[in-house]
Amino acid sequence: MQCYCDTKRDFNECCGVFLSQKELPSTPLQLMRSRYSAYVSANAEYILNTTTKQNRFEHEIELIDEFCKSVTWLGLDIVYAKDNIVEFKAYYKDADGIKMQHERSTFVLEEGIWLYDSGVFLNSKIQRNDPCPCGSGKKYKKCCYLSSF
Repeated sequence: MQCYCDTKRDFNECCGVFLSQKELPSTPLQLMRSRYSAYVSANAEYILNTTTKQNRFEHEIELIDEFCKSVTWLGLDIVYAKDNIVEFKAYYKDADGIKMQHERSTFVLEEGIWLYDSGVFLNSKIQRNDPCPCGSGKKYKKCCYLSSF
């Protein structure tokens, strides 16, 4: 099976090794991709455990799990990755239509392990002439854009 994080690699050779805890991500980009795969596979425990201790709230695991299961994940685009910053766009579909989470995330090395620390949400929208995130191969305006109203 192809990995959820859109690397075109096999899941078991990509994010699967991190989600199964066989390996630790060695870069912030690997961690970001594996966290996206954890959202797709509703692995709330991985998401929580790969967050810095000061931002890790055990009582939120049910909320994370509920969110993961309430949407259909459509894809991931990496916009920028350098040092401890990764900017990405994650696409998903919920009851109200297709949405995009555009975030610039900061990661920290804590006790030799990369962890998600914080993120800044960027205000951007899926443009009408962009490829539709649903994977149809059509432009957004000729596909799911019409159903978002």
